[in-house]
Amino acid sequence: MATDITLLMTDQPGELARVGQILGQRGVNIEGFCAVIGQGAMGEVHLLVDDDEGAFTALADAGIEVTSEQEVAVVNVDDDRPGLLGEFSGKLADAGLNITLAYLATRTRLVFGSDDLAKAKALLR
Repeated sequence: MATDITLLMTDQPGELARVGQILGQRGVNIEGFCAVIGQGAMGEVHLLVDDDEGAFTALADAGIEVTSEQEVAVVNVDDDRPGLLGEFSGKLADAGLNITLAYLATRTRLVFGSDDLAKAKALLR
């Protein structure tokens, strides 16, 4: 099961580095991430990790709260080409599914959260 974990971090230099170092020191590999700054002084960081329990423990020990977690669909992309994101997200749209999260992970993989994950996973195979 692939899990995306979400952190709310203070928008200041070094915060993303701190997360990467904390997880790296515990041997937790970050397989994908997305970080955006919202309104105010907070940033939202999404992490796809190879060991979610290890990540939870490492982050908690460092005083960093995981604000949410969700199972996600991870799609291997063998043929990286223009329009591929449109094709995959179009399959979900055609089925009436809402994409709640999307980003690119390492090794050219697409990560999707959806309001109906089981159906999304079936469509994205």
